[in-house]
Amino acid sequence: MAKVLVSSCLLGCKVRYDGNNLEVKSSEFDEFIQSNDITPFCPEVAGGLPIPRIPAEICGGTGDDVLNGSAKIFGKDGRDVTKAFLDGAELTLKTCLDNKIEYAVLTESSPSCGSSSIYNGKFEGVKVSGKGVTCSLLENNGIKVTSQHELAKLKI
Repeated sequence: MAKVLVSSCLLGCKVRYDGNNLEVKSSEFDEFIQSNDITPFCPEVAGGLPIPRIPAEICGGTGDDVLNGSAKIFGKDGRDVTKAFLDGAELTLKTCLDNKIEYAVLTESSPSCGSSSIYNGKFEGVKVSGKGVTCSLLENNGIKVTSQHELAKLKI
């Protein structure tokens, strides 16, 4: 049984920007959850963002760019929320390290959790290749990350 951090919204917690969840309805996901030691976590809430909150997107790059300071995360209202996203990513990494968690299943397309796609930063509903800031930080520190759609990639 592996220790796995899982985005809280995927487990039915209503923590997304719109106050809802993104519960996964698949037998593969259910079996994965049942057969591993799961730690639910929401980087955005941990970073101090409210529920609900204004939608946010990475502007000018990807999660790695946010980590190195060359991109920012803005709310649709124009507010810079980069610090909250960075704080949430750091707390996610701390949770993984403190609990010896080596794997994470994060919500695809999120500016925090996206592992292969994020939105383009223009609030047009257009997805581009890239990772969210939490995904990037975890991977940069040796945590294996995938989305709810690609559980087989973890190879636990």
